[in-house]
Amino acid sequence: MEDRVRVVIAEDSVLLREGLTRLLTDRGHEVVAGVGDGEALIKTITELDAQGELPDVVVADVRMPPTHTDEGVRAAVQLRKGHPGLGVLVLSQYVEERYATELLAGSSRGVGYLLKDRVAEVREFVDAVVRVAEGGTALDPEVVAQLLGRSRKQDVLAGLTPREREVLGLMAEGRTNSAIARQLVVSDGAVEKHVSNIFLKLGLSPSEGDHRRVLAVLTYLNS
Repeated sequence: MEDRVRVVIAEDSVLLREGLTRLLTDRGHEVVAGVGDGEALIKTITELDAQGELPDVVVADVRMPPTHTDEGVRAAVQLRKGHPGLGVLVLSQYVEERYATELLAGSSRGVGYLLKDRVAEVREFVDAVVRVAEGGTALDPEVVAQLLGRSRKQDVLAGLTPREREVLGLMAEGRTNSAIARQLVVSDGAVEKHVSNIFLKLGLSPSEGDHRRVLAVLTYLNS
């Protein structure tokens, strides 16, 4: 069982909202509220915070009423600014690079962006919710692929070897060094060496601590 987390879900589809609630509660987590639009999400979080009951993480659809464009991600960005300790995991039907960039451009902790198809992989989805709630990251492999693809065009990561790019992509998905080693069928030591080289080539100093794992992926956002 994962560590128990408290969740607010923002999704205008009642069916999907109830489905997400069931997935999380079945694994022992608490869904403290469910809302159907960005305005209601911000209001709910504000009220919970005033009561001293801020949740650990918000799971929000990128597109919500009234225009079904970017209400969800705008609410998420606003919440991250006002509540730095609140994890935010957004769900999207497709990879929308602009929204992913907007969400990831701020603090590097407690953020996630997944495609809705990933919800069907129950264990991975719930793990992502918990990871974001605990201050980690959860980026869909398709999102990572597109963002890294753009960064390659900008030559931000030009100094990395193909294997280092592969390790960086798996880091961005929130995988630990051990998980990366299993995925690539190499030793933990080999992965640690690749990660150290990535940090060095991207100019990320040891003083930045664990944030370097995320900053290594997001460096190009400032280029």
